[in-house]
Amino acid sequence: MADLDRLSPLLERFRVRTRLFHTGPLCGVTVLPAEPGRGFLHVLREGEMDVTHPVADRSLQRIHVEEPSLLFYPRPLEHSFHNAPTEDSDFACATLDFDGGPTHPLVRALPPLTVLPLDEVASLRPTLDLLFAEVDRVACGQRILVDRLFEAALIQLFRWIVEHPERLHLDVGLVAGLADDQLAPALMAMHAEPGDDWSLESMAAAAAMSRSSFAARFKEKVGQTPADYLTDWRLTVAQEKLRGGASVSVTSGELGYSNPSAFTRVFTQRLGRSPRAWLAEQAVG
Repeated sequence: MADLDRLSPLLERFRVRTRLFHTGPLCGVTVLPAEPGRGFLHVLREGEMDVTHPVADRSLQRIHVEEPSLLFYPRPLEHSFHNAPTEDSDFACATLDFDGGPTHPLVRALPPLTVLPLDEVASLRPTLDLLFAEVDRVACGQRILVDRLFEAALIQLFRWIVEHPERLHLDVGLVAGLADDQLAPALMAMHAEPGDDWSLESMAAAAAMSRSSFAARFKEKVGQTPADYLTDWRLTVAQEKLRGGASVSVTSGELGYSNPSAFTRVFTQRLGRSPRAWLAEQAVG
């Protein structure tokens, strides 16, 4: 895989905030409810446990974790721990609050649960050693440092996912596109500068490909045409800007639309309501 920073343009626009909420053993059955915009990252460094969560047919999926592992829920999904870690286990949990909630690009792209044995991510060992060392002591700044270490662990997990999309069967979509050495430069450029005057020719040039080859490979790997992906990305950024208080006029100009009317038309076509109506719904929600 070429030496490219495929994640920073995404994570700089759509941050993930981590917060430690539990360390050590659990008693009985522990239920973690689904909350809008919130995910979870659990680290079992020693011990074993069972975890259950509902699946599409409303039954419960039960997973037995018997080796040191990460459990990553990127989207809100109620789950429960059974036969929880005992006193001699190293276990820590953090909540994940994603900018944009369900519209966060990585939240949409990932499976509902990733269970990853720690032995598969050697780069995580130093971070987790520091994390658990801080968990076990009381010192100035401990809470903030532990939260930052969880954030570092999450970014390393994202890196592993982009480097190994086949392990999670992510054959089509954003992660597959970022993992592709030819497409990644174009995706990174669009993520960094969504308001540029992008054309198929300029996107293909960023990928150092012909227009026809780029368009075909993009559709194969990402599952959308380049133009459709760019529109969805612009609207994802627009929603975050509008939530942050930016006006429709300013947002449309920053995202490359010729005027607010053109932006409003595209926004309404894709999301089923105007920007102002959408924003009013967010305020009520």
